[in-house]
Amino acid sequence: MKGKALVAAGLLLGATQMAAAATDWNALVHAGNQSQDWLTYGGDLGQQRFVPNAEINTGNVRNLRLKWIFQTGVIGSFENTPIVEDGVMYVTTPYNHVFAVDARSGRQLWHYQHKLGTTIFCCGPNNRGVAVYGDNVYMATLDTMLIALNKKTGELVWETEIADPEMGYSETLAPVIYKDKLIVGISGAEYGIRGFVSAYDTKSGKLVWRWHTIPAPGEAQSDGTKGWEGVFAEKADGINNLHRDVAAEKAAVESGKYKDSWKFGGGSNWMSNSIDPKTGIVFATLGNPSPDLDGSLRPGDNRWSDSLVALNGDTGELVWAYQYVPHDVWDLDSVSPPILAEAKDKSGKMVPVVIHGGKTGWVYVHDRKTGKLIRRSDPMVPHENLFALPTEGQGTRMLPGANGGVEWSPGAFNAGTRLVYYINLHQPMHYEVKSVPWKKGKLWLGGAFKVIPGEKQWGNVTAVNVDTGKIVWQHKTEQPMIGGALATAGGLVFTGEGNGQFIALDAATGKKLWQFQGGAGVNSAPMAFEVDGKLHIAVAAGGNFQLNFKRGDAILVFALD
Repeated sequence: MKGKALVAAGLLLGATQMAAAATDWNALVHAGNQSQDWLTYGGDLGQQRFVPNAEINTGNVRNLRLKWIFQTGVIGSFENTPIVEDGVMYVTTPYNHVFAVDARSGRQLWHYQHKLGTTIFCCGPNNRGVAVYGDNVYMATLDTMLIALNKKTGELVWETEIADPEMGYSETLAPVIYKDKLIVGISGAEYGIRGFVSAYDTKSGKLVWRWHTIPAPGEAQSDGTKGWEGVFAEKADGINNLHRDVAAEKAAVESGKYKDSWKFGGGSNWMSNSIDPKTGIVFATLGNPSPDLDGSLRPGDNRWSDSLVALNGDTGELVWAYQYVPHDVWDLDSVSPPILAEAKDKSGKMVPVVIHGGKTGWVYVHDRKTGKLIRRSDPMVPHENLFALPTEGQGTRMLPGANGGVEWSPGAFNAGTRLVYYINLHQPMHYEVKSVPWKKGKLWLGGAFKVIPGEKQWGNVTAVNVDTGKIVWQHKTEQPMIGGALATAGGLVFTGEGNGQFIALDAATGKKLWQFQGGAGVNSAPMAFEVDGKLHIAVAAGGNFQLNFKRGDAILVFALD
């Protein structure tokens, strides 16, 4: 047994007395239609992060006050979105602790600490949250374990290893539920892993299916091609020149020198995936190829890195895939979770869509059935020297930098305003290429992306109309933004900044209506829940490793006076 439950004296009785309800598949399917509980990472299976409750609104948000604070005592890079089910809040922390907390008072009910084994990770000791289903709480860990805990006691029910952490595999995402399966991706493309998406049985922890993000040679793809070389696309979205030497890449493939490159091809599935319960399709965003900046070692399109994919939730079979940046040499991977909604197609008809905010700085709207790109938004951040190739020495200046645009930060969608809300970074960088061989468990970037000293960095919150692709408003911030957004029926957008400010904006105009200083970087995605019929807003304030924002350990919970 690798983990242990830590239960403070006298608090276990309180947890059993609260007897959290057993969330089932039907409850998850309808999670977005209620505001009492926050049952899955994105609030609903389509990850709209929208609260259908107008109690806190543009007219009274000025009266929002801190109700309670829960301090975890664990300092790291705090990127958690809490889950609330039947009056109990479940919080994960850096280094894989889980806390059950009374959502009414902030009183700790139980505490579980996973005993970590080998850990190799690039971007902080993060964990973004749990999944709840039946009698259990589920967490994926930095040392690539998937664990089930009894939600009443915090005791370990089962655990299973997802992958070998010594190879550079790790887990930072929150699992999601599809029927009786746990859907999890994998991190580690910066170490030359071969990415995948997996489904596990919720009762036993046994693997049900696995789909590799990087195809093996000869493996048939949904577009009729085979393997991971693809079609040698020369433009991103059929628009922007990628400046590839396709002839040289094809010659490299023919030489056979790089025939095993797919085995180390990257393609992480960093963030929680979205599910359409009507069709049983799982939608996933996939990360960069390996090595990040040195494309000479991996000729071809490097499918399906930098992609949005649709998978059959029952079998794991690939339904369709769309690659944003074929043969990426800028680390502009697809990370932010897909949002499932409806939007107008090119004829003006409302259709089911998938929305993705990219590190490229564009918002993409896809036909949900086919994956076809309906529209791409205006850029949310400056583009400069776009897709210029990395060089040796000082490197090549290009915008956006390797952190985005939109990093892993989840967006939020309000069907009433027709706006999707994303937070962005402006962080100018030089891209330097340096060819080095792969070594097991060692960072393998194939160069470096370097912040340019003296250049101004900043962020913004951007509202994009999904029916037109036009930017409706932007709220600029002094520092780059990372963490996520929450939209409410009260016409608000909540988000946090690295300087500790937790803010509420008018969803229609972007005007700042309220702020609270959290004491550490607010770099996590907010959520909402009800206690005794009263709406509460919660967010983690604990800083961020990637952008080196001030660390902390607090969950902040707010309600109206």
